[in-house]
Amino acid sequence: MTGFVSLVGAGPGDPELLTLRALRRLRDADLVLNDALVQTDLLELAPKAQRFYVGKRAGRHSIDQDGINRLLIRAAQRGQRVVRLKCGDPFVFGRGGEEALALEEAGVAYEVVPGISSAISAPALAGIPVTHRGMASGFAVVSGHAESAYGPILDGIVPASLTIVVLMGVRTRGAIATKLIARGWSASTPAALVHGASHPGSFTWVGDLATLGEAVFDTELPGVLVIGEVVSLSNQIATSATAHPAAAERYL
Repeated sequence: MTGFVSLVGAGPGDPELLTLRALRRLRDADLVLNDALVQTDLLELAPKAQRFYVGKRAGRHSIDQDGINRLLIRAAQRGQRVVRLKCGDPFVFGRGGEEALALEEAGVAYEVVPGISSAISAPALAGIPVTHRGMASGFAVVSGHAESAYGPILDGIVPASLTIVVLMGVRTRGAIATKLIARGWSASTPAALVHGASHPGSFTWVGDLATLGEAVFDTELPGVLVIGEVVSLSNQIATSATAHPAAAERYL
């Protein structure tokens, strides 16, 4: 028996932001292996599937990556249609590349279903364009989990030349701000933390590099850090939370 594995990006979390292919794969799935940030309403789109939680949060792993790879391979070899469901995009800090290589080596048929990365969707939902004419002609996305990951990249960016987006950087936000200021970024550079983009209870903190490290949040929602002049547009651009009620009502 030959099964099939779909490495699916779930986007920022709202089921309406799934791709059509992702929705079809969930509806047809026999098994779903889901990450920690995947919400229950997304899993309910896979009514026939057995669900298996394989999440990793802040060093607390339910199962290691080799174990996840083995689960994918064994399920496919049993003839199952498997969805590996990840928030954002599978290939953006999602270890989707590692899983694809493991499936390739095992001779298992698979596909990659891209999703909207939170690196661009979270800022967009908060009214922050990561590029904007006259402010930022590009953006850099880094992992904030450790200085060894973000340090060399930030060291190579000319101050204020790009928008910086940091995933998994809530805990290290103070160190990141200190590093950028030491590299020549103005302490008044706008900064934002978008918490739980597209999730219920989502909110955005807006400040600057000088105050970023001191900001206090009473939330378990994941956060995306955005640094650059484009953050100043967040109070001018309508978001999903602040859209004009009369117009938005027609589409809800």
